[in-house]
Amino acid sequence: PYWVGQATCHRGWSLAALGQANDGVLLLTKGISLGRATGASAAYAFTLTNLAEAYAWLNRPAEGLRSLNEAAQLIEASEERLFEDYVHRVRGDLLIATGDLAGAKENYLRSLAIAERRNAKTPELRAAMSLARLLRNQGKEAKAREMLARVYGWFTEGFDAPVLQEAKGLLDELLS
Repeated sequence: PYWVGQATCHRGWSLAALGQANDGVLLLTKGISLGRATGASAAYAFTLTNLAEAYAWLNRPAEGLRSLNEAAQLIEASEERLFEDYVHRVRGDLLIATGDLAGAKENYLRSLAIAERRNAKTPELRAAMSLARLLRNQGKEAKAREMLARVYGWFTEGFDAPVLQEAKGLLDELLS
């Protein structure tokens, strides 16, 4: 049953990431329920964050924030902090949807710091892109460009990866 729950969650996340967020949310919720039935709660902090991100894509911030609160509680209880930066980045996205730009910035900075401390370069880049978009939207293009270029500049290969292509596109946009 634990693996069935995980497989259902992975399928749900895949659908959500491919633009079928409503179907993804249904499968993620079902998979989480199946996992809870086995008592495997600590492993679901990442999945709850996936669910929260799917809610962000659906512009349902209140539900997403509830999922993140549960994920944060699981992280604290288990002291497994592998995806803590992800929780803060998604919380930032959801806070933007509620109009809390200061809270979003705080969470993006926290995500960035956690990823940097862990030397997790791809999560660091994702957090930097989120923060750069927020700064750009606040008219702080130069600051956004400088911060994103610093993180992007660490990469020396893999430039065909979607996350690096997205970062390059954002940097190009900030240069124009």
